[in-house]
Amino acid sequence: MAAEGRESRVGRRDEGQKSRQQESRKRWSQRVTRTSDALDLEPGVFTWDDPHRIAASLKRSAEASDRRKSNPYRSAMSMLTFYINRAGRGLPAARRERLETAKDELRELFGRPRRDPRA
Repeated sequence: MAAEGRESRVGRRDEGQKSRQQESRKRWSQRVTRTSDALDLEPGVFTWDDPHRIAASLKRSAEASDRRKSNPYRSAMSMLTFYINRAGRGLPAARRERLETAKDELRELFGRPRRDPRA
């Protein structure tokens, strides 16, 4: 076989270069955040200091939306969890705890039990 000793340039990239597919996979959460229209959130809702205010805003948004696919509680909780997971390790501990407290507030607003503090 004549091609055995030659290197193919097809599919070869310089070190540090990424394909469009790799980039799109890496940025999917950013795209979802920007383009999702499941809920109309108030600007900066996840940066507020009051967990009850965050939860109340998410509840209002979820109940007002006619584009969501599941019940309002599930949509609101999913949006909050998505934000926490997307932030990952870059989320300061105090802010993460505030958002986790907002989850409990959201549970309470929808008449669901709070999380077990031992969990």
